[in-house]
Amino acid sequence: MLSWQIGDVKVTRVVEIAVDAAIDGPVPFMLDATPAALREMPWLYPHFVTDADELKLSFHALLVDAPGLKLVVDTCMGNDKPRHELGGNALQTSFLADIAAAGFPRERVDAVVCTHLHVDHVGWNTMLRDGKWVPTFPNARYLMSRKDHEHWIASDEHQAPAIMADSVTPVFEAGLAELVELDHRISPELRLIPTIGHTPGHVSVMIESQGETALITGDMMHHPCQIARPDWSVEQDSDKKASAATRRAVLKDFADKPILIIGTHFAAPTAGHIRSDGTGYRFVA
Repeated sequence: MLSWQIGDVKVTRVVEIAVDAAIDGPVPFMLDATPAALREMPWLYPHFVTDADELKLSFHALLVDAPGLKLVVDTCMGNDKPRHELGGNALQTSFLADIAAAGFPRERVDAVVCTHLHVDHVGWNTMLRDGKWVPTFPNARYLMSRKDHEHWIASDEHQAPAIMADSVTPVFEAGLAELVELDHRISPELRLIPTIGHTPGHVSVMIESQGETALITGDMMHHPCQIARPDWSVEQDSDKKASAATRRAVLKDFADKPILIIGTHFAAPTAGHIRSDGTGYRFVA
């Protein structure tokens, strides 16, 4: 498990699954990307792009151990949930044992942040118990963007009704959900910032402690190639112009500063810094 220390805050990555995504298949993942364009960014190889020019992606949760708070950022796909992205199959992984081994047994988690409500960010919000979906983290408050929830609870896009039914609504029924604004303060060290575009109410997580700073991206960007090409969007971005504008703003604000960027889908080594590179930017892991 990779981990990083930001002042008094420790962040640990726990991987659920990892995949290599083709960019030139019948359903391309990264719009506008081409093998030739990727090869113009040699710093992407070998950690983030394969020799076959496939994008390496990691689906992981980030465990944030802050003073007085154990927080899980994004809860991956979850077990026992057949999903389109999995070919209609359901995962059976050791995720709960893995987070427990990292010091986060599910009963001791204080809070969960869903950066948005897509399938791979809410799955372990719940678990199957005696044929019923129940909150995985029974003592946690689940923080969700009010704007994102309002959008997805009324939507039939991207399997939204099924996702809401098994991974979101049970948390509300248990009284554990808290709808928050896009700039919500979680604790003295942790706050949300609005990074809209991928979804209407998308947020990222800022960590500030002892003069050190880090950003957990969520799906504001999916892959380091978007640092060099912020105009590249993924098919799942609900507003591609807004998502590109968000990336450009983040790059401008965070480049060449001692701000650790922790990518929610970045393959290992996952974290690094944004550096100026000619007229653009690159990722230094």
